[in-house]
Amino acid sequence: MTVALMWEARAVADRGAELLVWAQQQGLAQEPSRRETFRAPQDRVLVITWWQAPYDAPDLPELPDPPGDLVTRPVHRWRFESVAES
Repeated sequence: MTVALMWEARAVADRGAELLVWAQQQGLAQEPSRRETFRAPQDRVLVITWWQAPYDAPDLPELPDPPGDLVTRPVHRWRFESVAES
């Protein structure tokens, strides 16, 4: 089964580039099958990692929380399982 972990944070105004660099520099204890990093308006950064694991696997590594002075709110995290590929 493929599981996708999504991590999304919103930087303090005008610090989106700094948050993006910070997120890209974060290593994980294991290598995912795939990892992509996105940015969006309002200084948002999204990281998605894909894993070959059960949906409820407790040991999948996640990105940590960024320094508190870099973000405007707590990080949002979601977990999804693949149901179809095209």
